[in-house]
Amino acid sequence: MRSSVLALLCAGLLPLAACTSSVKPDPTYEQAASDRFVPANYKAADALLSQIDNSIGSGNPLIIATVVNIDALDQSSTLGRLVSEHVSSRFSRAGYHMVEMKFRNNVYVRQHQGEMMLTREIKDLARSHQARAVIVGTYGAAEDMVFINLKVIDPATNVALAAHDYVLPRDAAMKSLLRSTR
Repeated sequence: MRSSVLALLCAGLLPLAACTSSVKPDPTYEQAASDRFVPANYKAADALLSQIDNSIGSGNPLIIATVVNIDALDQSSTLGRLVSEHVSSRFSRAGYHMVEMKFRNNVYVRQHQGEMMLTREIKDLARSHQARAVIVGTYGAAEDMVFINLKVIDPATNVALAAHDYVLPRDAAMKSLLRSTR
């Protein structure tokens, strides 16, 4: 009888042991520091910066729009907002004055979407903020990849001064950032 009780007890604990082994541990600081998402966005910003060289001139104000879903240009996600933040950060470090649209009262900022821009608004916004260029972008998610396109646009002519395309893996973190599409 004792062995059957022990067998039942072990059989009941076995599924619990399997559950605990499938729990993913929290990432360490070292793992977070080695993540390639931020560096990939910085590299994309660097590619744009190398194309515009001094044609805009550092020290001039620029505006960045939230990177949007290519299939729904009025929607973004945490992914799109983070890409925009990283690119803006890199341009700031290169000496450009990035106009922070989140703090402007006279710009329509849609909740959870960020600073959306339609083509007809670019000239007006750039003129009112004396911006020499506007950075815009789109992303498209495939089953296992996310494709991103960034452009630096001359607001006076709507001509692209620089463009860069890159691809990110659609891993668990990326899927989480995309799920927040609103």
